[in-house]
Amino acid sequence: MTAPTRPQHEIRAQHTDTTITVYQAYAPFIGLPAVRDGRFPDAWKRDRMTWIKPSFLWMMYRCGWATKEGQETVLAVEITREGFDWALANSELSHYVRGVHPDHGTWRQSLRRSPARVQWDPERDLRLNRLTYRSLQLGLSGDAARRYADEWTVSIRDVTPLARRIHELVSAGRLDEAAELLPPEVPYPGGT
Repeated sequence: MTAPTRPQHEIRAQHTDTTITVYQAYAPFIGLPAVRDGRFPDAWKRDRMTWIKPSFLWMMYRCGWATKEGQETVLAVEITREGFDWALANSELSHYVRGVHPDHGTWRQSLRRSPARVQWDPERDLRLNRLTYRSLQLGLSGDAARRYADEWTVSIRDVTPLARRIHELVSAGRLDEAAELLPPEVPYPGGT
């Protein structure tokens, strides 16, 4: 029996009727106060681009299972779907695509004005190998970053222990057990 074919670009995430969970990894001086207070601390820069990832495994690839310097604390940030949908609706692709954009200059102007950027990167499996389909990274800047931190955030959880436990199981070759611990991610409505 073959696995079902996935769309090349599809947002898969843990979500409810009102929220979606995205992941980020930070140094402990940002991550731990964020978890403790349920909001990002003053050290979190609201004026710079921040990238959110609905895919847990893509986040694990990016942060090396919470081992990369400055990415030792993995956060599951539950945000409003209203906010996430606003960011998608006000986003631009992070790179020029012929046929999607009239020309390179038009894309560049749109990118400068847009408070959010969409980037599709190869999804990862438990061993962090590339898969044939892609996973969303959503870059937030300016108004979008401020709204994310100050309006859209519902809760912030530290999932670093979960990341480390799954990594231990993967390293021991216990992939079935590791897979059982993964957060459930399903297609996000309208997320292609």
